[in-house]
Amino acid sequence: MVYFGLMVKKDVNLMESLLASTKTQTIRKGERVKATILSLSKKGVNFNIGGKAQALLGQEELSRFSSYFPYLKPGDSVVVKIITPEAKDGYPVVSMRQFFQKGRWDVLGQKKEKEEEIDVLCGEYGRGGVFVDFMGIRGVIPKIQLIGDALAQPEKLHGKRIKVKVLEVDEKKNRLVVSQKAAVLKISQKETQKKFEKIKEGKKYKAIVLGVSEFGVFCEVEGVEGLVHISEVSWEKVSDPSIHIKPGQEIDVVVVKKNPVDFKLNLSLKRLVDDPWGDIDKKYSKEKEYEGEVVRKERYGYLVKFEPGVEGLIHISKIKEGQELKIGKKVKVYIEKVDGKNRRISLLLPQKEKPVTYR
Repeated sequence: MVYFGLMVKKDVNLMESLLASTKTQTIRKGERVKATILSLSKKGVNFNIGGKAQALLGQEELSRFSSYFPYLKPGDSVVVKIITPEAKDGYPVVSMRQFFQKGRWDVLGQKKEKEEEIDVLCGEYGRGGVFVDFMGIRGVIPKIQLIGDALAQPEKLHGKRIKVKVLEVDEKKNRLVVSQKAAVLKISQKETQKKFEKIKEGKKYKAIVLGVSEFGVFCEVEGVEGLVHISEVSWEKVSDPSIHIKPGQEIDVVVVKKNPVDFKLNLSLKRLVDDPWGDIDKKYSKEKEYEGEVVRKERYGYLVKFEPGVEGLIHISKIKEGQELKIGKKVKVYIEKVDGKNRRISLLLPQKEKPVTYR
């Protein structure tokens, strides 16, 4: 009989233990809890807030934040705040306000760390690239990070949702940079970092031209992206890089600087050859007459080219009233002053007698 009593007591303890393990957790107003999205639509959002407890998003936030819903999906974990422990329908009501204020950035940070894709809504195409929106956070896809038809005609992405990978995210600077190419080609930032670390500043490399824009040439060096800024294309003045370089072309470049923040390279073409201004004082002196080509007229005078990358100025004050010089024609000039440090040469037109400056 005692044995039977022990069995009954044991069964009672087991039942109490099971009830305790399945008991719904106690929730309090104002408490913040981790929730899992069960279902999501403009009509309502349901959450699992632990145990067997479910919760609903408040009606006010449902209308206010519904535009963010396309960025979320069932199974996503978010932090919510308990507004009402039990509403009239029996379910707790919660708020996602904090999530949409700060949690969005946490999501982006996690996506970057895990190298997972996100969906963004594309906006206008500007000088910096294609602007995008992620849960109200404004970001950009640099042109170099586009691919296929989007690279050729980035303005056509306007209004479209595309998948991208996060390259840079900084809440304090309100900065978000993403890549379509990394998502499409499944490029790993961790692998890119390994390749980036092997590249040396000051060394010459072969580069493949990915694209050309008004401000430079986008290239790929050893699997790492870089930019030859328009000022680094040639020692001569370059107004349109596409005249000199075409996409798909293989070129030699030198790595000027490595940017460890975004694993990008600053490249140069012109530094592969000697700077024509390096010994300018020895090549051009005030004691001689030189011949150059009139290349353009500015409001302050005429520019005369002596060799690639070396031009001098005949200031408008040194030209007789009504005197015109023809663009593309050769002209003889005297050197008035050479300033190698500031890369300037002042010129004078020949006179019947040698200028007073040279007597």
